[in-house]
Amino acid sequence: MKRIAIFASGSGSNTEHIAEYFSKGNLAKVEAIYCNNPKAYVIQRASRLNIPLVLFDREKFYAGDMVLRDLQLRKTDLIVLAGFLWLIPGNILRAYSDRIVNIHPALLPAYGGKGMYGMAVHEAVIQSGETESGITIHLIDEVYDKGKILLQEKCPVLPGDTPESLAEKVHRLEYEHFPKVIEKILE
Repeated sequence: MKRIAIFASGSGSNTEHIAEYFSKGNLAKVEAIYCNNPKAYVIQRASRLNIPLVLFDREKFYAGDMVLRDLQLRKTDLIVLAGFLWLIPGNILRAYSDRIVNIHPALLPAYGGKGMYGMAVHEAVIQSGETESGITIHLIDEVYDKGKILLQEKCPVLPGDTPESLAEKVHRLEYEHFPKVIEKILE
């Protein structure tokens, strides 16, 4: 069975959805949830899902190899970024080259980069007058939102849409497609 590590910084709805998706089969299992935010709701989700949580701060992530060692001890096959807001350090990028996948709530390369996450993305899409948005699932590299694109799915942006209503459409796409792309990578 393949081993997945999920990195999250916030609510963790994608984390929960992915964990539940893989709990129904034999292909993979979420071995641990890694979090950099001690106030994130994903911590409660990890507890409820009975998945080990690894909480770390900036120093442990960037100055040492505690997180990398933990990933290796768990024999992690794939790292999934699900609302994780920090750039992955070089030691983890090198150890997991082409085995770190991210989801972005817009159609990259537009609306990507540092600071473009969550509602900020949806607000920017609506303010720019876009007629469509969506999700981008991609491998990661050293630059925010620049890795190889694996899948993009679109949804319409309608004249009455708010950032909140657009976020709902985008979340539906995330829940439908992210676990399936992860599954394809692991197969």
